[in-house]
Order: sequence, then C-alpha cells, then structure tokens
Amino acid sequence: MNFSAKSESHPDLPESFDILVVGAGAAGLYAALCLPSSLQVGLITKDDLPKSASDWAQGGMAAAIAPDDSPLLHIEDTLKAGAGLCDLEAVEFLASKAKDCVNSLLQLGVSFDRHQGDLALTLEAAHSRRRVLHARDTTGRAVVSTLTAHILERQNIRILSRAFALDLWLDPHSQECQGVCLAYQGNILWIRAGAVVLATGGGGQVFAKTTNPKVSTGDGVAIAWRAGAALRDLEFVQFHPTALTKPGAPRFLISEAVRGEGAHLVNDFGHRFVFDYHPSGELAPRDVVSRAIFLHLQELRSEGTGADPELGCVWLDLRPIPPDKIRHRFPNIIEVCRQWGIDVFTEPVPVAPAAHYWMGGIVTDLNCATSIPGLYAVGETASTGVHGANRLASNSLLECIVFAAELAHIQAAPGSSLPPSPLPPISPTPYQGDWSAELEKIHTLRRDVRRLVWETAGICRSQPSLNRAISEIQAWRSEFASLDVSKYILSCQPSSPVALSIPNADFEIRQWGETRNLLDVAYLILTSAAFREESRGGHYRSDFPEPEASWAVHTLVKHQSLTKSSILHSSYS
Repeated sequence: MNFSAKSESHPDLPESFDILVVGAGAAGLYAALCLPSSLQVGLITKDDLPKSASDWAQGGMAAAIAPDDSPLLHIEDTLKAGAGLCDLEAVEFLASKAKDCVNSLLQLGVSFDRHQGDLALTLEAAHSRRRVLHARDTTGRAVVSTLTAHILERQNIRILSRAFALDLWLDPHSQECQGVCLAYQGNILWIRAGAVVLATGGGGQVFAKTTNPKVSTGDGVAIAWRAGAALRDLEFVQFHPTALTKPGAPRFLISEAVRGEGAHLVNDFGHRFVFDYHPSGELAPRDVVSRAIFLHLQELRSEGTGADPELGCVWLDLRPIPPDKIRHRFPNIIEVCRQWGIDVFTEPVPVAPAAHYWMGGIVTDLNCATSIPGLYAVGETASTGVHGANRLASNSLLECIVFAAELAHIQAAPGSSLPPSPLPPISPTPYQGDWSAELEKIHTLRRDVRRLVWETAGICRSQPSLNRAISEIQAWRSEFASLDVSKYILSCQPSSPVALSIPNADFEIRQWGETRNLLDVAYLILTSAAFREESRGGHYRSDFPEPEASWAVHTLVKHQSLTKSSILHSSYS
C-alpha cells in the first residue's frame, strides 16, 4: 500500500519550548517537575502516561536512612557492586543526596510502606543493610503515578502524548542542540527548544528475553550517538536472575526483594545451587546469580539431565517466607503468577535470567550535561558513573530522582530568546514505496535483531559469535537504510515538514523509528562487547573469563570510535 503526504497546518504547538523533556518515566517526570516553573516545558512521551520501565519497577529505592546505616556504607556497597568502574564522585553525590530525595518524594505524596510508623526497609542483594524503601511490590508505579498527578497540575508543562523523537536537531554552525525532529499527529516536524533533556530509559527490547516494557528501545542512546554525543560502557547490561519463565507468559520480573525476604533459588532436585557458585547464594550480586543459573543449566544439559539453557528454568521458592508477609509485600507478584496458573503459596515459580538494566549510556556530568551543548540526559539513558560495571539493586530509581533534581539549576537559554523562526508550511511531498511490504520487512528485522543480540551478547559472550553478529547487524542496518520509507523519512528537512496520510501513521512511523534505534543499539552493544577483552560485572566473555587490571577503565564511544577512558577514583578511602 502506498501513501502520500498532504499539505496541512501545523499541530497546535508553540513555535518553541524553553525545555523539551523526551521520556516520561520517573526520570523524565521528576525532571519536568524540578525545572523552574517559569520555563515552558514540553514533555514528549511516545505512549500515554504512564508507561515506562519505572512504572514496572517492583523492588524499590535505596537510601541510607536507617539508624544502623550511613551514606558511607551505601557508597561502599555501590562501589563493590560496580566492580571497579564506578566514578567515586558520582557515587558520593548519589548517596549523600538520597535522604533529601526521599523526603521530597514523601512531600509529593509517594506512599512508601511503613512499619510501626517508620519507613519500612527491606534487604536486597549486595546491600550490607536493609535500606530499600518500597510500596509493596509496585514501587515504581507508586512513584510514577504520584509524579504524573503533579505533572497534570502544572500549567507550564505541555504533554505531547504518542509523539516520537526521531532525531536531535543540531545547529549546523555551532553544533548545539536546538530541538528535536518529531513524529507527531501524523506529521514529521522540527520542534525548537532552548535545551533538550533525554530521559528515554533503557534498551532492553534489543534482547529477545527482557523484563523491560515494549517502549524500552534505547531511543535516547541511539539518537544521541547519531548526533555525535559521547557514550560510555555500552557493553554492560544487567540480566535479572529471576524473570517468570513459562510458555506464552511475558518475562515478568520477580523482584529481588523476594529473595531478600527469604525465598530460595533451587534446581529441579530442590538443591540451592547458587551457593555452589558464590558464598552469598541467592543474595550474591545479580550478575553472579544470573550467570550461576545460566551455567547451571548448561551443566545439566551437558550431563543429559536438564533442558536447553535457552528454554530451561530453575525455581524460585517463596514458601520459606511467612504467608502473611508474602500477601503484604508481594500482592502484584501473587496476582501475576496466579494469572499464569502458579500458586506461590504451594509451589515454586519457574524463573530464568532476562535482560533488565543497561549500565551504560550517554556520558553526563553531575548536572546531567552531555558532550553536546544544550543536550542533557537523566535516568537509565545516561551514564553518570554511578553504576560502574554492575548496578547495585534499587540504585536506579534513586539515580533518576537525585540527578533529575539537579535540572532545577539548568543553564539553558529560554526558547523565547531564540531567533524568530516562523514555522514552515507542511510539505505535500509524496512517498512512492510499497508500505505494506516494507512494514513487513521492518517487523522481520526487529524480530531478528532481538534474537541475534540475545544469542550473541547475552549472559555469556565470545569473540567469534560477536564478530558474526556485528557483520549481520551491519548488513541489516544497510538493508534498513535502503528501504524506500527510510530514504523518504531521512530526506525530510526542517525547512519542509511532512504530513503522512497513512492509516495509523504515528504508530507505524514509531515502529520504523524504534527498529532503526534497535539496530543502532545492537551495533553499539556488540562492538563494545567485542572491544572489552575481559569479564567484569554485567559483561562476561567466555574467552576472557577473568577481570584484567588494564581494563579497569570505561569504554568510550563517539561516532565510530571506541577508546578507553580513565575512572574517576573508583575506590573509597
């Protein structure tokens, strides 16, 4: 089916915003709220509010607020989990700001659980103290829903729902970020802003097995890379050990807090096998537990006593936890498991690892500024230096809030002070291709790239498989670029925005854009993983199974260049 463009007036948008925030998870919502109320803010979300990985977050938010805890202990735990790649200044900043951010969320109305009047705290893997605040097992939803309610009350924030940022818009002379190219209401147009904040979350959908929602397609990292921003540590992906694994079911995350409260990981024979790999057993760091499950399933298969590790599972047994505590702490997990025929009170839950969190991202300083003037990044799409090679459980939601709060001090020229630029008329330039055939090709590429990245850059990696995958991805990227629809969209210019007259145009162009981003993200992860010839944190190479001192550095990516970059004081004394 062909489609053509038609001449239309612009959507009801101002000529410019002071700030554009791309993404509406916890980081984007809190950033928009923290921006000065005197600024006109555009909040771009590619789905309706709220739908993000933050909304799915179960475990909670780490903060050293208990009498037996301290920011120093939180720093030490974070550095230890980060396997030598955390930047000390960023970790100190995170831990020191945690208490204030908890108080800020409480003032906004976030209802964290309480025990005898005090904030309830739970234990998660690699934490030395109980410091994880929670709202039962839907903490992310509690935070996001509260922030969304406040966003809807703010007169200076304009929500652009079902909008998709295709690319950044740079000034051709200064190379400063001056806005975004946006697919919105059937149009491709350019929106000007004094500054752009990327808060698009992670890229878990580049893996066939992931706990992330479908919106997590690495958009911010991809568009920042294409614009020339510096990226870092893209090989480090955290695989959550316990995702529900049952035919037909989504890879629903079974929170780490379940193990923190006493659940056991066992194999088909009831053996708590993780202790064979690490003395902390189920509460070892996530990368250790995920790899233990993967390797254990491989061993069972090699012995002829287990299923293929790609299809097999182990078992998460909640029965050691008192039933009343399960009902109080994990009602959502109970309900989701029940929907798939599992009674957590009488039987264990089948689980296996799945891609969960991307430690790498766009390099930022403590003020969220990137290497491109006028461009900021916050949340999972950013690389602040906090997580190193392996994120400490429940530091991600804290990172969103702590760093987004710094945008209250943003240094950006108001959009109203930008040179006047009347909106050009929307072009009637037609697209002549066969949309139905090309859409089928886009869907095939999207499916295949996810399978390939899971198989070659999943829990265990090696040079031969990475090289093969890189060649395959390069071919697919070329194939994608040669599509008529790709040529058509990429030929659009700020001087000639386009109206697309196809059924469901916004959704279909989003599919095109997400697939483009997934192909780029796959290339970035694969090349970074091939570059780092060691194993560390979330990056495990079977051909280089040990960490190497010479690799206690960041991987820095800019354009097609991969280099090593030093760590900012990764140890604490």
